[in-house]
Amino acid sequence: MTSSHKTFVGFGLGPIQAGLFLLEAQASGNFSRFVAAEVDAELVEAVRGNAGRCDVNVARRDRIDRVTLPALEVYNPRVPGERVRLIAAAAVADELATALPSVSAYEAGGETSVAAVLARAFEKRKADAPAVLYAAENHNHAAEILSERLGSLVRSEALVRVQTLNTVVGKMSGVITDADTIRGLDLAPLTPGTPRAVLVERFNHILISRVTLEGLQRGIEVFVEKDDLLPFEEAKLYGHNAIHALIGYLARLRGLATMAEAAAHGDIMATARAAFLDESGAALVKKYEHLRDPLFTADGYRAYADDLIERMVNPHLNDLIARVTRDARRKLGYDDRLFGTMRLALSQGIEPIHMAQGAAAALLCACEGRPQTRADVAAALCEIWGEQADEQADHLIALTWDAMPSS
Repeated sequence: MTSSHKTFVGFGLGPIQAGLFLLEAQASGNFSRFVAAEVDAELVEAVRGNAGRCDVNVARRDRIDRVTLPALEVYNPRVPGERVRLIAAAAVADELATALPSVSAYEAGGETSVAAVLARAFEKRKADAPAVLYAAENHNHAAEILSERLGSLVRSEALVRVQTLNTVVGKMSGVITDADTIRGLDLAPLTPGTPRAVLVERFNHILISRVTLEGLQRGIEVFVEKDDLLPFEEAKLYGHNAIHALIGYLARLRGLATMAEAAAHGDIMATARAAFLDESGAALVKKYEHLRDPLFTADGYRAYADDLIERMVNPHLNDLIARVTRDARRKLGYDDRLFGTMRLALSQGIEPIHMAQGAAAALLCACEGRPQTRADVAAALCEIWGEQADEQADHLIALTWDAMPSS
């Protein structure tokens, strides 16, 4: 039986930290202390002014629920006295999580950085106190990167009883700052004095690395451990992320405002489903069927796709097309969700003609002027891909050109 006196410490107070880690830590009933590190001074003061309480909006298929997080201790690591208290809390924490914009944020801020604070905390830990640290930065090797940063700052002996875990967080979430939208959806702001609302979907099937620390029993018991996360990370990037982007870019060409509106466009949804099952799914099942995991079977992947497509267009999530389609150049990267999925399909002998429609729509969003010829498409894509382009590049360019909408 797990202890109900565990301590959880989270770095960042965005939607994944608040709407996943803190939410699930509270729901587990296994923690009595909740601590968050946040560098937004106004947000820190707002939470403190609300007796440490935060409200999170949870979108189900038929409604939106409000959940109040427990009284949080919130510390700003940029304030010396608060940094001392944060380090002390992390030194006794049973479970910790980083949920930052990217892995580059680990070292941002020098002595106030996440890596520096964690290093000082782990130096102070008792040798017989195991802990897990979830790295949730949407990077296939976030745990390894964070561990490397910590290893350069702290004695190796101090890290023996701390295991940093990779995560596959297939949970859709966001922060809404538009006052009219907050009122229209009847959302609870994060705090009464904060002009922002956290809205997350009701989903907690989160995959994590296998815990190998002897004697440690996780407090957040709902997460699912896997010996090798890479196949599941690929399923998220080349399945979840890829199809989400495909729907978003095709919807943007139609002038739609939300992902939910795309559900009424049968051709978009048919393209998404075909790309999901016949291209992404067929390729991933072929690549990983030897694992004998239920996901990498025809039936398992179909269930995965059906569930995700329904979740992607949930009207209660208010998922804006503008948010889904931002940063199109990055999403057109050679290894990213669109062309990464197409390259995977080609490597398994599958022509990704449906994914190519999403890539073509994304390229139209990324280009200032519409490509008029195949040469224009090639020039635009090769400029984005740079030196990553290989022998598949010409095939990908041809598929994208052929998928360009006529008007």
